[in-house]
Amino acid sequence: MNSKENPKTGSAPTQGLLRRYFPILEWGKSYNMQTATNDLVVAVIVSIMLIPQSLAYAQLAGLPPEVGLYASMAPLILYAIFGTSRSLSVGPVAVTSLMTLAAVAPIAAQGTPEYLGAAMALALLTGVILIILGFLKLGFLTNFISFPVMAGLGTAVGLQIAAGQLTPVLGIPSAGGTFLVQVISLVKNAGQINIYTASIGVPVVIFLLLVRKSMANLLTKAGLSKSLAGILAKMGPVIAIIITILVVSMLGLDKQGVKIVGKVPAGLPGLALPPFDFELWSKLLTPAALIAIIGYVASISVAQTLAAKKRQHVDPNQELIALGAANLGASLSGGFPVAGGFSRSIVNFEAGAETPAAGAFTAVGIALVALFLTPLLFFLPSATLGATIFVAVLSMVNFKAVVKTYNYSPSDAIAMALTIILTLTLGVIAGLMAGIGISLMMYLYRTSRPHIAVIGQIPGTQSFRNIGRYEDVVTSPGIASMRIDESIYFPNARLLETQVNELVASNPEIQHFILNCSAVNAVDASGLESLKSINLRLKEGGIAFHLSEVKGPIMDSLKKTLFYQELKDRIHFTHYDAVFSIDPKLAKQTMEHIKA
Repeated sequence: MNSKENPKTGSAPTQGLLRRYFPILEWGKSYNMQTATNDLVVAVIVSIMLIPQSLAYAQLAGLPPEVGLYASMAPLILYAIFGTSRSLSVGPVAVTSLMTLAAVAPIAAQGTPEYLGAAMALALLTGVILIILGFLKLGFLTNFISFPVMAGLGTAVGLQIAAGQLTPVLGIPSAGGTFLVQVISLVKNAGQINIYTASIGVPVVIFLLLVRKSMANLLTKAGLSKSLAGILAKMGPVIAIIITILVVSMLGLDKQGVKIVGKVPAGLPGLALPPFDFELWSKLLTPAALIAIIGYVASISVAQTLAAKKRQHVDPNQELIALGAANLGASLSGGFPVAGGFSRSIVNFEAGAETPAAGAFTAVGIALVALFLTPLLFFLPSATLGATIFVAVLSMVNFKAVVKTYNYSPSDAIAMALTIILTLTLGVIAGLMAGIGISLMMYLYRTSRPHIAVIGQIPGTQSFRNIGRYEDVVTSPGIASMRIDESIYFPNARLLETQVNELVASNPEIQHFILNCSAVNAVDASGLESLKSINLRLKEGGIAFHLSEVKGPIMDSLKKTLFYQELKDRIHFTHYDAVFSIDPKLAKQTMEHIKA
């Protein structure tokens, strides 16, 4: 019998594969009563916080409030099975909710079965895309969304959501749509503010802002631990919901034009299939891909940040599968796209969640709410939900980031600013696609114009630096050394040829040219052809071409070419070795030189 095989449980590779795709089998082995008790306590706290969030984000997505509860059950359970983060909590979040609205609103009217069906189909497509990316280990594709684009998108989305929530907070009719359309509509309809609605919405906004800013400090001063104070401070929306429900029901404000949630169906979601309509799916495919990418980037960022604090491991590719499963669960239970939420995950973490089972217990808590407490939500004013979202998304708005980024990298700041402007004027999906395109264009522009320096030896060392930055470097009239600080590939290959030709043409005494490749991580086919061309032209001019500090992977590729056979005796381990092989006396004297 193979020593790696267990006669009772099957082969070790099979077990490893199962544990890889079902992390619950790994952490479940050590699960005990103490851990379960801790996770249950966390679940109670997080469940209370998630109720207003789930209801509010369903409203933001243009869906009935109970759909927000549905989208917070199955996804949590499925993530507990497939997820690798101990603290990440999945469910409806602001960005994916807004993107759901943007994707589905042009297809179906809000409040219709077709609208809900399209949202479910969007979640299904999102889940399928994430799972495919996970199995193919294509998580690296999300790296094409740069930080400036994500920050710009966050600011623009925060502004758009905040502007949109002024409608329920103030009771103003609004045309919806992009930020620009919303602002114009709000200004035009400012005279139609419902005083009763505003008398609820505005105080709730102020209350939530004060709670967010000061409550934690006040509770800490009162003697509570910093962690507990932070958790209790996040219960502000629950307090606002309870108070405003009582006020509306006791004063009959629903009869004064205050919009309320109304009857929320009690019970658990049943198994439901989204409509299988090819035309519908084709319209939703691009938005689903964007939601998948944005949701994953946000989720993995939160998961890795929290995992680092406890030195835990998060598998990025498995997280794709887990998040995909969560979205499939949302779709099949009548929900809409979900992702890992920052605020709920922070509460999960600070409350002491030990395993993903805390999320599953949270799903049970929300299920109990859906079963028994939904009648209590009848008089919940939409203004309270709007205020909850309004305050929640303000933290996403960060114009200072544009200034800070500009001071460091003007081109990145331009990408960030354009993402904000285009998202506000064209919509979140168009703005995101434009932002990604701008980032890629900026990357191509930067790498097509890499920093290329002529270098010389620093006296007393074997190091070589830019002669334009260091005045005392030593060079030889017969040796030209150049360093390119970028991979050599199709956008910059011709530029390298031009720079080498200009350097050689301006220095007739050159007999050897050394290209320092210490910053070169890759050489594509175009780059190889340029190196061949440089070698040929130098050879015709009686100049020997050398390479130094070529990295292993590049060397492995070069060894398969005739170019390597011709140049192999002139490829040097260090740049000092290259100079020493040409002029040993100069190299040695320079190294041994001690500055006064």
